[in-house]
Amino acid sequence: MCNRFVGTWKLVSSEKFDDYMKELGVGLATRKLGGLAKPNVIIRMKGDVITIRTESTFKNTEVSFKLGQVFDETTADDRKTKSIVTLEKGSLVQVQKWNGKETTIRRKLVDGKMVVECDMKGVVCTRIYERV
Repeated sequence: MCNRFVGTWKLVSSEKFDDYMKELGVGLATRKLGGLAKPNVIIRMKGDVITIRTESTFKNTEVSFKLGQVFDETTADDRKTKSIVTLEKGSLVQVQKWNGKETTIRRKLVDGKMVVECDMKGVVCTRIYERV
């Protein structure tokens, strides 16, 4: 199921990303840079390990994990989180927890595009990626 996500994806649209970053507690300068970035997301699988690499002119990040196992993640905005990714109804659902806070990132495939919904306390950002 996860192998459907494997490939390189480029950001083609983004809604409410600044609002979402603000809710995360991201500072103004980082939000402005993050809002300008048009990242590529590269998803790879090797055995049962999934790697998600995000590349942009602003910053590159990479996480590798196994479904259902908690891992340490340093986010693009430098949060140190305990994260877990599960597969729910064909979507990759990532939950990040830090300092008593929590955000959910849901990746799903819709009409050949990867739709990423980021939710922090009801502030939802939608980012759409097309396969490169």
